[in-house]
Amino acid sequence: MAPPADLRDERLATPRDIADHVRAGVRRVRDGDLGALPVIAGIVVIWTIFQVLNPTFLSSTNLVNLSFDMVPIGVIALGIVCVLLVGQIDLSVGSVSGLSGAITAVVMVRFEQPTWLAVLAALAASCLIGWLYGQGFNRIGVPSFVVTLAGLLAFLGVQLLVLQGENAINLPFDSTLVKFAQLWFVPDWLAYTLAVAAGMGFSAAGWVRARTRRRAGLSAQSPQWLVAKSVLLLAALLFMVSYLCRTRGVAWMFVLFVALVLALNYVLTRTKYGRSVYAVGGNAEAARRAGINVRRVYTSVFVICSGLAALGGVLAASRLAAANQSAGGGDVNLNAIAAAVIGGTSLFGGRGSAFAALLGTLVIQSISSGLTLLNLDSSYRFVITGLVLFIAVGLDAVARRSRQAHGRG
Repeated sequence: MAPPADLRDERLATPRDIADHVRAGVRRVRDGDLGALPVIAGIVVIWTIFQVLNPTFLSSTNLVNLSFDMVPIGVIALGIVCVLLVGQIDLSVGSVSGLSGAITAVVMVRFEQPTWLAVLAALAASCLIGWLYGQGFNRIGVPSFVVTLAGLLAFLGVQLLVLQGENAINLPFDSTLVKFAQLWFVPDWLAYTLAVAAGMGFSAAGWVRARTRRRAGLSAQSPQWLVAKSVLLLAALLFMVSYLCRTRGVAWMFVLFVALVLALNYVLTRTKYGRSVYAVGGNAEAARRAGINVRRVYTSVFVICSGLAALGGVLAASRLAAANQSAGGGDVNLNAIAAAVIGGTSLFGGRGSAFAALLGTLVIQSISSGLTLLNLDSSYRFVITGLVLFIAVGLDAVARRSRQAHGRG
């Protein structure tokens, strides 16, 4: 019996060499499947412009500082990615991060409790906040925009109450948190080892996925293409490590961020729960009819988002060695949401990845770092970030219409 027509087409379309993969990539871009191409191109343009204007922008010292500064916002943006994937929003991540930093400082300094207990208290309080959001959304029917906007205001007030009128509570400079966020770097030999391990892990995952697809009779990446991508990735990682090691090296805090990105990417792409998240974001009613507990998925993403916002707030307080009344305010909310969207997460739900937070945060922090080196006012940063965000959302909308026109959903 002959296989179905669509399966025969899938088999015939299987790329055989690197040239076939390049042609297939061009076809996907033409059909509206841009992937990470726009944001990568944006990073190249931004870095080129700032390097021309200030030759110290791409120095090892500045890139090490950039890797530190992008982590708190990046961790918060990871949570935003999860919420956006199901077509919802959380406007309170800034307030939750500031409250978490305040809880950590109060438990450590005022109550003189161990660091791990202070961090655990902040994470537990934030996960409870996410659970409350889920109940308000699922059981009462309050839109996520409204329930999290209320949280933005309410938890800003709770943060002030926790600090009890103090402008700031300083964290001990000899505490584990402050050392982790300011002074701890990966030994050079271990940094190279981690880079090689990451390259080998990428290659192994690609081989397993290609073999699984071939056994199912579907198209899969050719061995030549897998080898080429693995070699390029390994070379890039080794170069990055060697370049950062010219000065202070790779920060443990940045390693934590990358580990969180990889862990969330695995959950979203390799687990039943991750498939449920994408299904709910694509069509909640269809997901419900398929047997997915849609309410549980909504609650879980709110909890994950609040938990990651808490972790980002703790890291931000550790980076500053203080928790203050303005922590989590200002542009924290906007930067976290903008990072997720600029990185490629769709506002319409159902499309995006954990790597969107990494790429989007890199864009935003690169703009901030470049303008700081040029001694320009922060107003320029808001204008440029706003323009980049508008372009990212516009590209997503255009690509979405193109995919629909080509029958790709």
